[in-house]
Amino acid sequence: MSSSSSKKARAMEIWRACDAVCFDVDSTVIDHEGIDALAAYLGKGEEVAKVTTQAMNGEIPFEKALFYRLNAMQCSRQQMDAYLKEYPVKLSNGFQELRDKLKEKGKTVYLVSGGFRQMIHPIAEYLDIPVPTNVWANNLLYLEDGSMNSEKPFDDENEFTWRAGGKALAVAHVKKTGNFKTVVMVGDGATDVEARAEGGADIVIGYGGTVRRESVEKSADWFVMDFKELVEAL
Repeated sequence: MSSSSSKKARAMEIWRACDAVCFDVDSTVIDHEGIDALAAYLGKGEEVAKVTTQAMNGEIPFEKALFYRLNAMQCSRQQMDAYLKEYPVKLSNGFQELRDKLKEKGKTVYLVSGGFRQMIHPIAEYLDIPVPTNVWANNLLYLEDGSMNSEKPFDDENEFTWRAGGKALAVAHVKKTGNFKTVVMVGDGATDVEARAEGGADIVIGYGGTVRRESVEKSADWFVMDFKELVEAL
């Protein structure tokens, strides 16, 4: 058996035996980048999408990308609410089936995202994932009039995922507080691969069904293009 085949075989064994699964959201659970869609809605799509791609490819630190995108968008609470009403949850193909199969197998599901709780919570609720306990994302902070708090646009004290390596910290927290023996991270980007740091995810499964990133395909313990492969492996 080749080294790549044995690596995948080991990953499949861990996948079947794991206690909990942490999913990235943008371009994984949903079929687009939520931040980019919001930016397009606000007329800032092109400049924000460029930075998102750089961050997901690991070309610039995630925290720098997050600050840049928020400052470019200047999204108010009212604009966020309007966007969420106009654009309902749209899952990636096969994800609902995977979620149902994981639930059937008794595996706990978490959403671990570099996106915003304001956008992630509706997705979690749609999937019957407990909010806020099973969600880690960035919480946007607004001023009294609903405008973005430019001095402190998000909560950097009580959240993990606003910075590079944050997903590893979030997964480690999930593992410790949930008393889980084995936790898997599934996602499409460089920040998801980082979740495999010591104390974090036992393996990372790369997902390329929305965006196929070569760096993730090379670094992940197992790479899939379709969630059906994960369903069948359970």
